Amino acid sequence: MGVESFGIEKEFLKDLLTQVDKGEAQLPEFQRGWVWPDRNIASLITSISLGYPAGTAMMLKQGGDVRFKTRSVEGAPRSNVVPDRLILDGQQRLTSLYQSLFRDAPVETHDVRNKTARGWFYLDMEKALLGDGDREEAVVFIPESKVRLDFRGQALLNLSTPEHEYAHRMFPCASVFNSMPWMMGFVQHEPERQAENLKLWGEFHEAVIKRFEQYQLPVLELGKSTPRQAVCQVFEKVNTGGVTLTVFELLTATFAADDFDLRRDWTGREEQWAGSQYRVLSEVANTDFLQAVTLLATYERHQAAIEAGRDELAAPRIGCRRVDMLNLTLPEYRKWAPEVADGLKSAAQFLYSQHIFDTRFLPYGSQLIPLSAIFTLLGPKAKTVGAVRKISRWYWSGVFGELYGGTIETRFARDVPEVVAWVTGQGDEPRTVQEAQFFSSRLNSLRTRGSAAYKGLYALLLKEAPVDWCTGSDMSIENYFDNAVDIHHVFPRAWCEKQGISQARYNSILNKTPLTARTNRLIGGRAPSAYLRVLVNKAETSPEQVDRNVRSHLIAVAHLHGDDFTAAMEARRRALLDLVGRAMGKDARIDTE
Repeated sequence: MGVESFGIEKEFLKDLLTQVDKGEAQLPEFQRGWVWPDRNIASLITSISLGYPAGTAMMLKQGGDVRFKTRSVEGAPRSNVVPDRLILDGQQRLTSLYQSLFRDAPVETHDVRNKTARGWFYLDMEKALLGDGDREEAVVFIPESKVRLDFRGQALLNLSTPEHEYAHRMFPCASVFNSMPWMMGFVQHEPERQAENLKLWGEFHEAVIKRFEQYQLPVLELGKSTPRQAVCQVFEKVNTGGVTLTVFELLTATFAADDFDLRRDWTGREEQWAGSQYRVLSEVANTDFLQAVTLLATYERHQAAIEAGRDELAAPRIGCRRVDMLNLTLPEYRKWAPEVADGLKSAAQFLYSQHIFDTRFLPYGSQLIPLSAIFTLLGPKAKTVGAVRKISRWYWSGVFGELYGGTIETRFARDVPEVVAWVTGQGDEPRTVQEAQFFSSRLNSLRTRGSAAYKGLYALLLKEAPVDWCTGSDMSIENYFDNAVDIHHVFPRAWCEKQGISQARYNSILNKTPLTARTNRLIGGRAPSAYLRVLVNKAETSPEQVDRNVRSHLIAVAHLHGDDFTAAMEARRRALLDLVGRAMGKDARIDTE
């Protein structure tokens, strides 16, 4: 986008408002609604009446490759006219001025208490001539009835007829660009004061009305060649006080130009995974969905270029950054959206097989984006034992390498083609698999479910088919049905504190495991050797059975009988490191803190 693609000129305010009235200047659909309160409008009218600068407007010239669904400015007649230009910045000012100065209808606004208000703006002619410093006091907002009442319901100011306006010398702002009829009525209203009224009008016209007639507003106009990404970025920069414009909202507006309702389509897609079996997808956002669609669209462009003989480096890149999403075409969306919806459901089934059932224990929500794209591209090829093994290795490498935090669009774009090539035998191990490392010391610092690795270990523990210590029920089933299962301490906190064991040690994941709330209550704050006896009694079973139940959590139960915290934690460390190593397909790195 070069500097020649935009220019700035001064345009008469009347001409701009005429364009708004005729539908020649409209708003892109993604613009937020008009929100200015009456006091802001009064201040703007004051500035215009004094000839003061009132900011600039920014327009986009219509007719280029970037098309948007448009709508009329609030208050303007609905028009089937294709607008010549779109208002990107200055909507609040132009709408305020259009409603208050250009149309014969009440202004729709709100008051200082943010209550909806409808009314008319007037200029007190005599106050307006007292001096520029008092001009704002001359701008008056009157209710829709044109009668201002006191708390008793008595009229304080009645402007309900032109005669009342003349008598109070209150000029309606809606007549500012067509003042002659009002002036004729005002001068002739009181024949005995005709000379006085004519003099007042002459002064008022010279000091106020001419300012409106001659007022010019600087307008920066973007040319037809302005790319979509530039429009979006410009809009966000100039609307710092407004709602952030998302890629989804901008694409909704551009697709609407072809009569495609992106928002409705997304709602329909989202409903496909509304069932409880897809709980892990409940937080997938519309932008996540668009990123997955964009990954596939750009992958297709890249592969087509390669097949056409282009060099790998010269082919269009695979990506899902903001600029890539903004370049997504409607035909591409129509093609890939249904595929991504199915890919997300396949991803959910894969995560279920990894014992990740809902978003509470989903390590990285962001990893769903490349995961769904991978399943989409592989289709039935993703269902073989070998394919699942490779996809699992990539997935857990991302989790335990903690590679999917922060800015990860580049990794998305890299992982999708590399995993697909690896699974289909056309490429080596993806770089994510090669780069991922898990250090043994990390187990000591995993203390809350806020980290991806913590959630990942929880899932791997469930894959080992642990059972509840008291009931013997499968913890995966208990967890899936949300039967008050949570992570609890193996050596109770109260006991640890009595033994002088630091919080950092007893709160690590080494000393935690999934248990039902009932079993945790039976454990209480007792020493392990004591609560194991309680469990035997409450479960009405043998000590050997309770030991087997505890052992299913990869816990060396002999150390619990001896209340040996250090030995138990070391044994658990080795067991968990083995779990991680098997998931990643490589041994964890042994280190010290």
